[in-house]
Amino acid sequence: MEKLPSSEQLGNELAREKYRISFRKAIRSTIYALVTVAAVAVLVAVLFLPVLRIYGTSMTPTVDEGNYVVSIKGTDFETGDVIAFYYNNKILVKRVIAKSGDWVDIDPEGNVYVNNELLEEPYLTEKAFGDCNIALPYQVPEERVFVMGDHRSVSVDSRNTAVGCVADEQIVGKIVFRVWPLSAIGAIK
Repeated sequence: MEKLPSSEQLGNELAREKYRISFRKAIRSTIYALVTVAAVAVLVAVLFLPVLRIYGTSMTPTVDEGNYVVSIKGTDFETGDVIAFYYNNKILVKRVIAKSGDWVDIDPEGNVYVNNELLEEPYLTEKAFGDCNIALPYQVPEERVFVMGDHRSVSVDSRNTAVGCVADEQIVGKIVFRVWPLSAIGAIK
C-alpha cells in the first residue's frame, strides 16, 4: 500500500509550484518589457534619430570616413548646418551653404559668396573651386538648399548638376553628434 504524503509535504510542494509559476511570469514579463523597449528604441532611431555611417572624404575634417553620426529629422536648417540626404539610393552628408532664393557665387580661389557677402567658413582647412559645372552666380530654387562638402577639392555637391540642390523630401536630417570613434565623440559643428 502506498503511503500518502503528509500535509507538510503537500504544503511544500504547493509552495514550490507557486514559486515556479510566479518565476515564469516574472521571466515572461521581463522579456516582454525588453522586447518593447528594443522596439521603441529602433522606432526612435529610424524615425527621429537615424544613426549613419560616413563613407568617403567629402566632409573631411568635420567628419571622417568610418565615423558614426546621429541625425535629427527635420527640414528647417540654417546656413552652416551639416545635413544628410538621399541621392541615387545613397545617403550623402554635406553642409548647407544657401537656402531657397539665395544667390551663390564662387570665385576661382574657392571663396563662397551668398547674396554678395563672403561666407565665413571656419570649418574649412582649404578652399577650392572644385567640380563646378553650374553657371555662377546661381540662384537656389524654391524649397531646395545649396550644399557643399567641407573637402571642396574632392566633393561633388550642388556645384555640379549631377547632384544639384537638395529638395526637402530628400533630406534625412541634420547631423548633430558623432558617436564613433569614442576618441572623437561630440557635437558636429
